[in-house]
Amino acid sequence: MNNINLDNSLTILHSNKDRWATLPISEKNNFLDQTIKRSVEFAEEWANAGTEAKSLSVDSPLSGEEWLGGPYAFLNWLQYMKHTLKAIEAGKSAIHKVKISERSNGQTVAHVYPNNLLEKLLLDNYYLDVWMQEGVTPDNIEDTVALFYKQDNPEGKVSLVLGAGNVSSIVPLDIFYKLYAEGEVVLIKMNPINEYLGPIFEKIFAPFIENGFIQFAYGAADVGAYLTNHDLVDTIHITGSARTHDAIVFGVGEEGQRRKSENQPIMNKPISSELGGVSPTIVVPGPWSKADFKFQAENIATQKLQNAGHNCIATQVLIMPKEWVGTEKLLYEVEKVMTRVEDRPAYYPGADDRQNAARMHANAKSLDCSIDRTIIYNVDASMDEPCFTDEYFSPVLTTVSLDGNDPVAFLKAAVNFANEKLDGTLGANIIIHPKTIKAHKAALDLAIADLRYGGIGVNTWCALAFLGAGASWGAFPGHTPDNIQSGNGVVHNAFLFDKPQKTVATGPFRNFPRSVLSGDLHMAPRPPWFVTNKTAHKTAKRLTYLTGTGNLLRLPGIFASALRG
Repeated sequence: MNNINLDNSLTILHSNKDRWATLPISEKNNFLDQTIKRSVEFAEEWANAGTEAKSLSVDSPLSGEEWLGGPYAFLNWLQYMKHTLKAIEAGKSAIHKVKISERSNGQTVAHVYPNNLLEKLLLDNYYLDVWMQEGVTPDNIEDTVALFYKQDNPEGKVSLVLGAGNVSSIVPLDIFYKLYAEGEVVLIKMNPINEYLGPIFEKIFAPFIENGFIQFAYGAADVGAYLTNHDLVDTIHITGSARTHDAIVFGVGEEGQRRKSENQPIMNKPISSELGGVSPTIVVPGPWSKADFKFQAENIATQKLQNAGHNCIATQVLIMPKEWVGTEKLLYEVEKVMTRVEDRPAYYPGADDRQNAARMHANAKSLDCSIDRTIIYNVDASMDEPCFTDEYFSPVLTTVSLDGNDPVAFLKAAVNFANEKLDGTLGANIIIHPKTIKAHKAALDLAIADLRYGGIGVNTWCALAFLGAGASWGAFPGHTPDNIQSGNGVVHNAFLFDKPQKTVATGPFRNFPRSVLSGDLHMAPRPPWFVTNKTAHKTAKRLTYLTGTGNLLRLPGIFASALRG
């Protein structure tokens, strides 16, 4: 795109920013209704485009990732946002149906999932809780929710969103969070990696484009640089790398490094960001069965290989107890799953180079499969290793063994290692046996509290915090521009929490029917996001259309497909 076209797009947005900011809630909801309808209409084109671009077959179970991480995630958020706006329009709190509680230390918690009976049925025994920052109490939490809608005369702004290139729903979710949470019109610059989605999004968002509330831009880094410094851009949001963030904020080259070291930014516009990092999974010792090892190996392999490892919260470091008899058993099963699951190329630019760099480690093992996958075994936790600081963003898994056969001591050591040695604060996971939870509930609660991560999964992947529309998504709060880590700010939460600290996702340790046989009273099958799920594409597609249409007649098909997964 040439600069004249970019200027014209920004001029259109600038002339309509105040109209959007002051548009009545009823009209904003009408736009949501249109977007829901059009997202359903183009859902298959959207999901198939991502599937084919990533060299997968639309008949492959792995194509379910493009449904879940694409139209499903977006439609789920739209439906949540619609209910939030209706509540506000009726004079109610945005969180009037959300249960609020306090932890033993007084920290306020919002229980955002399940939010209704249907959600209980669809993901039985899964929960999402948003833990709030210090100072937020049950009495004042309402003062920290839906702040834009509490303004008498909100000022319109133009936001530049620099789009993500990996998970397709990030782009529309970032756009709509700016529109509906912050009241800003949006110029979205598509990432060159997935700009093929731009024409599809333009069809879905046509009513917004026609009214001058959304504009699209395409191009390379030079386009982004021009836009970030444009006088008509008021705010910026980026999903990407810390390097890109630093280039925008401090500049490039030696001068940029000097400015960063002195914390002298050249950019004075407000910037929010989601920047990834090195994500850990902590495995707590316990009385695991043979079937437990197999199932949790699938869980870990999913955390690594979903989307070919091109996820900002893909597990990179597996933290294991050194003295636990189960450590070798679990690693054996993990390697077996990572070796046998369906081949898929690493499509993200630079993935091969990053994986080749990882293979230079003395403990690296290239797995015996037709696609490049690597495990670096038993890295010395006391050393400063690249795998602790560099996000590989490719199918590379690292293992670390720490002292501690005792769950309490091990949890403390693992949390300290994750906080102090690993770069980034976006997502972390804990895998722990139900009997171990029961025996050491306080220690687990303390571990979750002490982990400085914005999303934490307990017996499930922290990615559930991304899929859950009512949950918050973003880095652990408190980063500064000169030490940005995984970014700053919050996106995607449709309850419009302004001061969340972290989202904690919990799930079942075992799937159905083993759960019932083991005394766990739930019927959750193998999750549809597992890379080993045989019907993920069918389940995810049906779930998407149920979410978009509300047609409960689709439920039997969803359950039948899910149980076969």
